[in-house]
Amino acid sequence: MRYIYSIVKADYLQRTRSYAFLITLGLTIYVAYLFVPPVTATYTTLNVPGYRAAFNSAWVGYVSAMMSTVMLSFYGFLLVNSGIKKDIETEVGLIIATTSISNFRYLLSKFLSNFLVLLSIASITFLMSMVMFFVRSSGFPFIFSNFLFPYLVYALPALFVVASLAVVAEVFLGKRSILQFIVYFFLCGLVMANIQSQSPNSGTALLDPFGLSGLTNSIKEHINSEFNENIKQVSFGFIFSKPKPFQTFVWNGMSWEGMFLFSRILWITFAIGLVYFSSFFFHRFDINPRARKTKKIFKNNDEGEKPSTIPSGINRGLMPPVVTDYSILPFLKIEFLLLVRKGNKLFWLLILALWLSMFFAPLSISHIYLLPVLLFLQVSRWSDIATKEKTSRVHYFSYASYRPLVRMLPAQLMAGILFAIILAIPVLLRYLLVLDVFSMLYILNGAVLIILSAACLGILSGGSKLYEILFFLLTYCVLNQIPFADYLGSQQHPNPQHFLLILVLLNVVFALVSFIVRGYQARHL
Repeated sequence: MRYIYSIVKADYLQRTRSYAFLITLGLTIYVAYLFVPPVTATYTTLNVPGYRAAFNSAWVGYVSAMMSTVMLSFYGFLLVNSGIKKDIETEVGLIIATTSISNFRYLLSKFLSNFLVLLSIASITFLMSMVMFFVRSSGFPFIFSNFLFPYLVYALPALFVVASLAVVAEVFLGKRSILQFIVYFFLCGLVMANIQSQSPNSGTALLDPFGLSGLTNSIKEHINSEFNENIKQVSFGFIFSKPKPFQTFVWNGMSWEGMFLFSRILWITFAIGLVYFSSFFFHRFDINPRARKTKKIFKNNDEGEKPSTIPSGINRGLMPPVVTDYSILPFLKIEFLLLVRKGNKLFWLLILALWLSMFFAPLSISHIYLLPVLLFLQVSRWSDIATKEKTSRVHYFSYASYRPLVRMLPAQLMAGILFAIILAIPVLLRYLLVLDVFSMLYILNGAVLIILSAACLGILSGGSKLYEILFFLLTYCVLNQIPFADYLGSQQHPNPQHFLLILVLLNVVFALVSFIVRGYQARHL
């Protein structure tokens, strides 16, 4: 038990003391403020056509708990899915592998650490929801249980599931982080679609890890019975629309059924069971196939068998001559090849399919949906574009090289921008055929923005996690057509020239910060 406590404590403190966690916490506070929009807002977080709820304790508490559960279930996975990877990179895992702690106890400690990190963020949204009640409500009494129970029933079981899936994804998918994202978001999409399509009293609470189907059905039944309506669907999320006339209804919460509460306990048990199941397949940090092959060769040699290959010394005469080249082109070539060759080769089939589909899909679909998704699928390539030297512990050499700010960092940025533009070629060519130069400028500027922001956030935070979280939130906003996040210019704006100018200035800020901070780092190794 002391091993579990020590690992959980060390892992939790390491994560919560990072820039990624602090910035995520700040964003969470702001997003929690947006969970309860004012009556005059152009968006809603729980949309019932023609109706708006009064801001009593039940509505504010339940909606905040619902939105916190949904948001943390999505970007929370990005925040906590690198616990085992961190132990591999820092080689702490090699020390853990020599201890007597079992695979299950080690994975359980990572699972608990993941849960505590997510719980810390959920606690902030819980406190913020009570603050928003006093900000938005007028004349309704404050009922603490209407805030506490929704978070206990909705958020906690969902966070258990997210924390366990992060561990399972690392065990079975290893370093394939982008594949982890795809599988996880696909599963979340299926669950969300299932929630939206469920009918009242369908008895499918057991298939809903978020528990939100009961909430939406309760609100739907209340409106239908009170106003003699036939509303069939209640949508949740940040939904933007023009203000319309509405009727106000008072919703006092939902009654807890035994089957529903049992499903919450069942999902918590299922999460722990997933961790236990994955412990049978955990590699226990024996992840180097080349080292295992070398051990086998020398073992066969000790037994008298002739090894197939025996490592030989370095023959200097066989090495190519040293050619001195101080231009940026060799760096640019190497950085571009590193981007192309990173990740699983089979993953290129999906990238190629999306790339070709942008030639044939309707132009609006390609611009609004396919291109942002294709760019997000490269998040593992973008996120460490300027930090991989530090992760690989060769930054002492790269920072001390000849003019790193003139050769290395610009080569990394240029390679990333070139790769992003190549991915956007189908949409660019189609806009070129219709002579829509302004849309082409938007896309080109967007390609520059995702690379400069990756470099800037990576250099500032020293890792890739912060950028991965922010880029996911940005992509989520773009796919939901939230205007202020439209970095690719796929929507209509009242003043598109000014919006493009703001994005260009943002790129300039990212570039300046990247070069200034990297210059400081190079001078203060």
